[in-house]
Amino acid sequence: MAAGDERPARREGRGRGSGKFEQRRTELADAALKTLSELGYARTSLREIAQNSEFSHGVLHYYFIDKVDLITQCVRQYKNRCMCRYDDIVAAATTGSQLRHDFALAMAESMVQDADLHRLWYDLRSQSMFDDAFRADVSAIDTGLQDMTWRVATRIGELASVPLPFGAEVIYGLLDGLFQQALLRHCGGDATASDYLIGAIDEVMARFMPLAPV
Repeated sequence: MAAGDERPARREGRGRGSGKFEQRRTELADAALKTLSELGYARTSLREIAQNSEFSHGVLHYYFIDKVDLITQCVRQYKNRCMCRYDDIVAAATTGSQLRHDFALAMAESMVQDADLHRLWYDLRSQSMFDDAFRADVSAIDTGLQDMTWRVATRIGELASVPLPFGAEVIYGLLDGLFQQALLRHCGGDATASDYLIGAIDEVMARFMPLAPV
């Protein structure tokens, strides 16, 4: 943001915060997600998103204060869906080794199928180091992802009767780092990125849960 620029204050009224208003925001964010994920944060504006969708610039600006408001809504919705997917895997697992393997497979599948969306998330997280407007939303999403990986890890420990040597922040940092590294390889055209991620997750989790069968 240029010096002297001021981000518009979030407006109240006009149904803002109501069920119908929030439902419409959800629908619009889903529609805008493709354009945002393809171009990234820096190369998009509300006007450009409108030009690539069936919605007018005026409609988008009514429901979203600015690009920051829209992009954080998009990423939040996608990440929430991702977290629900892993919760289903946790619920279905009957052994620690099965959960560890299924979790790694799901991570790799998500990385390949939704690479643009994950790239958008890392773009947003990087922007939060420079722009205060992103930080609260990025922190909330990061906390949700950390909680998700902790649920997976603690369930593996329960099923395999193995104590966890690390806390939630360290485990999330390890898995997130592996995921981002694999995503970089995948975006660079490395056809082995998916296999790398599966193997790396399995190896790392086997090392901090050494009694869990591979």
